[in-house]
Amino acid sequence: MLSPISHLPFVVLILSVSVATSATHQESFVQCLNLNSDKTFPFNSLIYTPNNPSFTSVLDSSGQNRRLLVSSAPKPKFIFTPTRDSHVQAAVICSKKLGIHFRVLSGGHDFEGISYVSEIGGVFIVIDLIKLREINVDIKSNTAWVEAGATNGEVYYRIYEKSSVHGFPAGVCTSLGIGGHITGGAYGTMVRKYGLAVDNVLDAKIVDANGRILDREAMGEDLFWAIRGGGGGSFGILLWWKIKLVPVPSTVTVFTVNKTLEEGATKLLQRWQEVAPYVDHNLFIRVLIQRTQKTITTLYNALFLGEARELLKIMKTSFPELGLRRNDCLETSWIKSVLYFSNFPSGTNPEVLLRGKSLVKTFFKGKSDFVREPIPETGLEGLWQRVLEDDSSLIIWSPYGGSMNQFSESDTPFPYRNGTRFIILYLSAWQEGDKNAAKHIDWIRNVHNYMVPYVSSFPRGQYVNYRDLDLGVNTKNSTSYREASVWGYRYFKNNFDRLVKIKTKVDPQNVFRHEQSVPPLPV
Repeated sequence: MLSPISHLPFVVLILSVSVATSATHQESFVQCLNLNSDKTFPFNSLIYTPNNPSFTSVLDSSGQNRRLLVSSAPKPKFIFTPTRDSHVQAAVICSKKLGIHFRVLSGGHDFEGISYVSEIGGVFIVIDLIKLREINVDIKSNTAWVEAGATNGEVYYRIYEKSSVHGFPAGVCTSLGIGGHITGGAYGTMVRKYGLAVDNVLDAKIVDANGRILDREAMGEDLFWAIRGGGGGSFGILLWWKIKLVPVPSTVTVFTVNKTLEEGATKLLQRWQEVAPYVDHNLFIRVLIQRTQKTITTLYNALFLGEARELLKIMKTSFPELGLRRNDCLETSWIKSVLYFSNFPSGTNPEVLLRGKSLVKTFFKGKSDFVREPIPETGLEGLWQRVLEDDSSLIIWSPYGGSMNQFSESDTPFPYRNGTRFIILYLSAWQEGDKNAAKHIDWIRNVHNYMVPYVSSFPRGQYVNYRDLDLGVNTKNSTSYREASVWGYRYFKNNFDRLVKIKTKVDPQNVFRHEQSVPPLPV
C-alpha cells in the first residue's frame, strides 16, 4: 500500500492539470471575446477563476440559496461579469464556438440554484449580469427601460425618484434580479390590481442562440410571448425589459394582524379563502403561516391602494371577521410599503433599496401550489399538525383574482389566471451546521404530498419561478420532450407545447439549457 505522502505527486499532477485546463478555457474564451467584441478591452479583469481570491465571494454574493453554494456543489470554471450588451453577445458566440456550457445569473434567487450550479455534467461557466444595472425611467411616457442585472428594489427606487404616484407590479423581495424574475411571470402586492409583471412589459432586448441582439420587433411575437413567463434560461439571455409604469395613490395603507389557533385562526382562514380573491381589486391580503412556540400563527399582511378610512369600510363589509381596527392600519407612501413588505425597520430610508443584493442568506428548500377551491376545515387541521412538526417552516398564501381573472391561460406562458384563488409558497429554511437538513427537506416534501387533494390537479400546478427539481432533472446535454413534459405541464399547462415549438425554431441546438429548460424537438 502506498503511504499518504506517496500520493502527493499524483495529487499535484491532478491539480496542475485542473488549473491548466481552467486557464486554457479562460484564455480561449478571452481570445474569442477580443475577436467578437472590443479588441482592446481588458476582458481578463471581468473574469474570476477559482484561483482568484474573489471567486468565492463573487459567486456567493449573487447566489441566494446556500444549500447550492456548499463546497461539494459543482463550481463553474470561471465567472464572466460583462459590462456591456456586446460583451454578453460575444459570450454567447464564444461559448457556442468553444463548446463551453454556460449558466446565466441575474439575481441568484432561483430556488434550485440552476443559474450558478450545473448538474448536467462537464465544464460550465457563469455569465453574471451583476454589472448590467442601468435603469432609465421616463415618467412622461409611463415607461422605463431596465437592465437585467438590476434588482426589484433598485427599479422601485428609481421610479420613486421621478414620481411618488408611479410604481411597478413585481415581487415583494427587493433583492430579486429583475431579468430572471420577470421571465417567470412575477407577482407581488399589486397583482390583483395590475396583474403580473409580464402583463406590464412592452418590449425587451435579448441575445439569441446565434449571438444576435433582438428587440420585440426583431424577435417576433412568438418569442416575445415565450420570454414573458416561459422561465429563464431556455430562449436567450435577457438584457433589457421595457416596462409600463402603473399609477399608485399618494397614500396607501398597510396592516399586519396576527391570529393564533386559540384565536380562531382555522375558521378565519376558511373565510379568507372566500374573501381575498374577490374583494376590492385595490386590496391584497396575503397570509403567512408559521409555528410559534406550541401553536400556529397566521399573519394577515395587506396592502390597500388608498386611505385607511376607505379600507375600513371595505373590511367592515367584506371581511369583518378579521376585526381590523384603525390603529392596525398604517398610512404611508407606495415606496415605503415596499420597505414594509420586505421587513425593513420602520423609518428606514428608501435608499436602502439601492443596496441591491440581499445580505441575509440561508439554506432552504421551496415548493408551490395553486388553489382553485377552498380548503376545508379538516384539510387545514391536517396542515396544522404538519406545520407543528417543523420549527423553521413558513407557508405563504397570496390571493389572485381581480385583474388576474381578465387573462386567459394562453395570453402568456404563465397559465394560472382566471379561477385561481391563490398561490401557496412552502419554505423550510435552516442554518449552517444544522444536522437536520435532510429532515427539513423531508418535511416540505411530506407537506406537499399531503396537500394533493386540496390543490389544482390535471396537472397539479407549480410556479416556474419556484423551481422544484423534485419534479425531474435533466442530467444530460439534451432533454427529451417526454422527460421535460413532467415539469413542463406542471409549470405551463398546455402552453408547454407552444413553448417547445418556439424553442425548436429559435434554439434547435439547445444552446440555452439547464436541468429544467424547455427542450427543442429532434430535428
